[in-house]
Amino acid sequence: MFVVTGVTGHTGKVVAETLLAQRESVRVVVRDAKQGESWKARGAEVAVASLGDASAIAQALTGVMGAYLLVPPRYDVDGMLAAQRPVIDALAEAVRKSGVPHVVLLSSLGAELSEGTGPIRTLHHAERTLGGAAKNITFLRAAYFIENYAAVLGATAGGVLPTFLTVDKGIPVIATADIGRVAAELLLDPANGTRVVELTTAQRYSPADVARALSSVLGRTITPQFAPNEAVVPALISMGFMPGIAELFREMTAGINDGRIGPQGGNVVRRFGQLTPIDVLKPLLESAATTAHA
Repeated sequence: MFVVTGVTGHTGKVVAETLLAQRESVRVVVRDAKQGESWKARGAEVAVASLGDASAIAQALTGVMGAYLLVPPRYDVDGMLAAQRPVIDALAEAVRKSGVPHVVLLSSLGAELSEGTGPIRTLHHAERTLGGAAKNITFLRAAYFIENYAAVLGATAGGVLPTFLTVDKGIPVIATADIGRVAAELLLDPANGTRVVELTTAQRYSPADVARALSSVLGRTITPQFAPNEAVVPALISMGFMPGIAELFREMTAGINDGRIGPQGGNVVRRFGQLTPIDVLKPLLESAATTAHA
């Protein structure tokens, strides 16, 4: 049996679906019993627990072959990094107490760095903390989520694609569905000790590349609209983000643009996703169009 957290989100859902499709036994962890009803109907066991409850998570992890763990973002507090540390510490305690033989932890490119990476600093702490608690662990370091572009797709109605990323610089990206698929594969092929897996698309994509792809789908020209790094914080605050969180994203964006956040190389496993930006964004555009005409 495998434990999967985050099944109400994008990656955990795909992990659980992939394992169930292969007739593996799955136990999903949800915060509310109602969230688990659909999974129970599909044959999964359901454990109701908060990720910050070490005892409840340890119980969920006991007697299983492996677990997919993640650290949920916290946008409801200004001090996101401080708020996530107790969850990470609780997960580590649960892993240690349960003796789960293998953990796949959703991490990020740049998690090897202790500073200058914005919200990825949380995952640096998570890798160090859970790495010291697990018998065997895989750090699944994912690239920039293609789904991050979804937040600005509405602007394509005006012919632009707003971005804080350097317009013509290709960066590693990945679809969340590919993260879930690869995480399931890694659970079925456990690490011996500590394994670092970098997950990206085979090709790098720039905002200009994404804009050209969107232009082909929409049948009209979409132009990247660049805003400099100093515009990140005021723009995000205007969208409702707290100042501390906005500053973290400014720091991360700067790290991506200057190349600090990217594949580490060296003694890591390279894996590649199957989905391109257009595979991910075209259905989102079609869904938005359907909703607008409903």
